[in-house]
Amino acid sequence: MLKLIFWLLLAVNGVLYAYGQGYLGHFSGNEREPARLKNQQNGDKLVVIPAAKANAAAAALKSETGAPDEKQTGTVACYEVGNFVLAEARRFEAAVAPLELGDRQARRNLPGTEISSYIVHIPSQGSKEAADKKTAELRALGVTNYFVMSDNPAMRYAISLGVFKSEAAAQTQLAMLQKQGVHSARVAPRMSASKLLAFQFRDIGSDVKAKLDEQLQAFPNQEGRSCK
Repeated sequence: MLKLIFWLLLAVNGVLYAYGQGYLGHFSGNEREPARLKNQQNGDKLVVIPAAKANAAAAALKSETGAPDEKQTGTVACYEVGNFVLAEARRFEAAVAPLELGDRQARRNLPGTEISSYIVHIPSQGSKEAADKKTAELRALGVTNYFVMSDNPAMRYAISLGVFKSEAAAQTQLAMLQKQGVHSARVAPRMSASKLLAFQFRDIGSDVKAKLDEQLQAFPNQEGRSCK
């Protein structure tokens, strides 16, 4: 009986040893077969490459294939240049023409520094539909002298209720409108026209901004600034 127990224990230990060495595989499928490494194709050709060498090889491959770099150039949302007189504006415009910025480039007239008149208006309604709705409300109140502004970017879809030479006359008109029930109207000064021009560039890369600044060096009295 003791001999039988001895041989059974020996057999169990033998099985456990073979399992531990990977000769019998593994139930999870992650076998540790000694023959596996020997059966791999070209296993003797595997070489560990240092990280620096691997990065250099990847960069060379990217350059050969023309793949874009992972680090994208920063984008400038709005960049404004200059207070140009007309002649300078034309020279600068010609200098940056090779950049072919298309609708990302715009020229605008700068406002003057003196007040020329005063406007009574209802601030911008945000859209033509909203402006039409507001004018319908004005007509219901008996107001018929109004104008929806669309050609002024700063006041697009605002509603003009009159332009006056003096602030006092504008305030008198405002008081009359308030008596009619128009409570959203305001008085604002209008600036005189300016002969100065500026250029705005939107959604440009930092490389394009650098080229603009390079061209701007030919105009020592001008400067670049951020805008909205």
